[in-house]
Amino acid sequence: MLNIDKPAGLTSHDVVGRVRRLAGLKRVGHAGTLDPLATGVLLVALGRATRLIEYITGQPKTYRTTIRLGQTTDSYDAEGEIVAEAPVQVDEAAIRAALDPFRGPIQQLPPMYSAIKRDGQPLYKLARQGIEVERQPRAVTIYELTLQSWQPPFLELEVVCSAGTYIRSLAHDLGQALGCGGHVTVLRRTAVGGFLVEEAMTLETLAVAGVASHLQPAERAVAHLPRLVLPAAQIQMLWDGKLIPIEGDLAAGELWRLYDAEGAFAGLIRPVGEDWQAVKMFPPVRG
Repeated sequence: MLNIDKPAGLTSHDVVGRVRRLAGLKRVGHAGTLDPLATGVLLVALGRATRLIEYITGQPKTYRTTIRLGQTTDSYDAEGEIVAEAPVQVDEAAIRAALDPFRGPIQQLPPMYSAIKRDGQPLYKLARQGIEVERQPRAVTIYELTLQSWQPPFLELEVVCSAGTYIRSLAHDLGQALGCGGHVTVLRRTAVGGFLVEEAMTLETLAVAGVASHLQPAERAVAHLPRLVLPAAQIQMLWDGKLIPIEGDLAAGELWRLYDAEGAFAGLIRPVGEDWQAVKMFPPVRG
C-alpha cells in the first residue's frame, strides 16, 4: 500500500499508471478517486493488497477546500465554465448560519461532471456534450464542517465526510444557499481513514527512492476493524474453507482482522452463527 500526495493536474488513473510503471506490476489500483484539480491523499494498492481496496473506500475522508463565492460554474469547480455571476453580499455570520443545514446526514445531488454512470456512460462524458440528465440525490454524512477563513470572495472550509460526498456539490449548494453561487478553487484531501497527508509522498520522491522503501502494510487498510489472533492450525482450516467454532464471548462485528501468533496478518473473517468463516485470506508470502 502506498500513500501518495497526488499533484494537481493528474487524474487518479494517471497516478496509478505511474506507480504501475515504477513498481513493475500490473495489479495496481487506487482507493477513492480525486478530481484532477484536487491534491492530497490518494491510496494506491499493489499486488494482493488490491483485494482490500473496498474496505478503504468506505472510510471517512477529510478535506480542506477554498470556495470562490459569486460565480457558478458548470463543473462546480474552477476548471469549468462560468455560467452565472452575482454580487457577494454576505458576512461571516451569514456564512456560519448557512453551513448549519449541511452538517449531519444530508441528501446531496452529484454534479454532472462526475464518474457516476448513466446507461453505462460516465456523466462527465454527457456533460462535455452539453447534455444534462436527471440525477438522484444521495445520502451522505458531513461529520464536521468548519469555517477556517473568510477573505471575500473566498472562504476556506475543513470538511470531514462520509464516502461518496462531493465537495464540489457542497460548494455549489452552499453558494446557492447564500444567494450568490460558488465553486471550488482549491481542494486538498488531508486524510482517508487513518492515512494522513503528513505521511504521504510525492511521485517525485517515489521515483527517486523507489516503491519498496515507501510501502506500508496492506492490513493498515482494515486497521479500523477489531483484531483477533488464532493458532496456526485454525488459520489453516480457514484457508481450507472450513468453519471453526467461536470460543469465548467476543464483541459483535461484521468483519474481524485475523493474525497468527507471530503477528502476521492472515486475512479477514466474520462470525456466522457460532462459527468463524473466512472472507478474504492472505497466506504468508514465502521468501
